[in-house]
Amino acid sequence: MPEISRFFGIIVSMYFDEHNPPHFHARYGNDYVVIEISSLRIIEGKFPPRALGLVMEWAFQHVEELMRNWEAARKDQPLSKIKPLV
Repeated sequence: MPEISRFFGIIVSMYFDEHNPPHFHARYGNDYVVIEISSLRIIEGKFPPRALGLVMEWAFQHVEELMRNWEAARKDQPLSKIKPLV
């Protein structure tokens, strides 16, 4: 699963040829979450509140880039790195 960003110990990634709805995966330690890009709704998993807040802030700032990566992944094209939250 290609990593597209990493910040504060959180790893954000996307699978190639993934199912709808458009989403990304985030991992923090042993915690894992899948988040829908358009609504920023949690589809699966759970995260500590502070880490989830950081992921949501980051995702809100990068929705367009996440969607471009989603489209690229669906076509088995390389994914672009996205700036981390600072």
